[in-house]
Amino acid sequence: MRSPRFSGISDGDAAVLAQIVADVEKSQSIIAAAQAEQTRALARAGELARTQTAGSRASVRDHDMALRSIAAELAGVFRVTDRSVQRQIGDASVLVADYSESMAAWESGRITRGHVRVIAEAGAVLPVEQRGEFECEALRRCERETPGRVRAELDLLAQHLHPRPLTERHAEAAKGRRVRVVTVGDGMSELCATMPSLLADAIYDRITQQARSVIDARKVTGTADDGDADAASRGAAISNDTRTTDQVRVDVFADMLLTAAPDADPTRTDDGPGVLGAIRAKVQVVVPALALLGVTKEPADLVGRSPIDADTARRLAGATRVPWERILTHPVTGAVLHVDAYHRTTAIDRHLRARDQHCRFPGCRMPAVRCEVDHTVDAARGGPTRVENLAHLCQRHHSMKQFTAWRVRQLPGGVLQWTSPLGRVYDDHPPTLGVHFRPSGSPDATPNWRAEPWTVDPRRTGSPPF
Repeated sequence: MRSPRFSGISDGDAAVLAQIVADVEKSQSIIAAAQAEQTRALARAGELARTQTAGSRASVRDHDMALRSIAAELAGVFRVTDRSVQRQIGDASVLVADYSESMAAWESGRITRGHVRVIAEAGAVLPVEQRGEFECEALRRCERETPGRVRAELDLLAQHLHPRPLTERHAEAAKGRRVRVVTVGDGMSELCATMPSLLADAIYDRITQQARSVIDARKVTGTADDGDADAASRGAAISNDTRTTDQVRVDVFADMLLTAAPDADPTRTDDGPGVLGAIRAKVQVVVPALALLGVTKEPADLVGRSPIDADTARRLAGATRVPWERILTHPVTGAVLHVDAYHRTTAIDRHLRARDQHCRFPGCRMPAVRCEVDHTVDAARGGPTRVENLAHLCQRHHSMKQFTAWRVRQLPGGVLQWTSPLGRVYDDHPPTLGVHFRPSGSPDATPNWRAEPWTVDPRRTGSPPF
């Protein structure tokens, strides 16, 4: 039986909530300006250390000593270690010197501290002379997305702008792959592996699927026949399993490495092997057609994670037994226009996964493969099963749409316009695919990163909820 829809809050509670939101918005603006001011002050501390040792013969050593002394002075104010302050001074110096527009946007409240950190981290791979072009496009994207959502896009953008192809840099970096053990205390250690991103993501996906199968088995233990003591014992063991998903991931991971197969498989119903060994990893990779053909070396996108080099993407394409999905995108904006046949139900699902990539509530990064396909206008109320009325929502935000006063409507282009109980409007745009076709027709042409301008609803009364 469905629970009744929660229609909203009283006028009195709405007034209280509106005041709370206004107070938070005001304080957020003050905090952003103060954080930016503090960052500029830390950068001046770094400049002071350089000035003090400018004429020194042992400039490197003397500069480090001066910087340590200044950091120690500031550490007393921050009440943290001088090493921590010294790192903050270094980060602040890079931000002020190389990302002045980001600093201004942060100070004015257009972006947050998290956005600035993501811009600096993604741009760190670029030579200083390339960072201005990167920052311009990065800011445009950050002003309409959360730091978590925009990180993968900025990583890929930086790889596109890098003067050396990712294929070359990946080949060098892969030589440093290794496994190490770090002791963390209380008889526990971390097993760390440095490896290609595609392999790491695939391993994590596989053990996650296996962990979910183990947890799902608790719900389907069934009732053992009388006299079947072994079945009853197995059922009791499964139903009494209270491990979390993280704990099961670790147990399955260790089991496979030590035994070459997940022998401790509680999903099996007899003495034979269970289903965990048959589970294979799933990853989503977007590859430009010319890179797939070997014409260019532009990077591919391990969706939602990081860029991968073109050689790895081509090897993956040759090894996979699963048919690749052809995605037609806008040549400049990268928006998904078409996926394979489009008119079949399965094709619509593929189109939605390609378009949405994640939950379509503002700021949510739950991958589309872990979400539910929701009718924007409920099917029970006559909403059609068409792309224009469908979008991915995670369970949390699907329930919120059903049982709270939040409302959503779908605009052309797959834009979801959410309205809060207070009437504040937030637009969630489909993510732009990180890989674009070349507008000029030249394989070596520099991509045009200018997309359609971000539009603001004239009725908007609030900033995005992040």
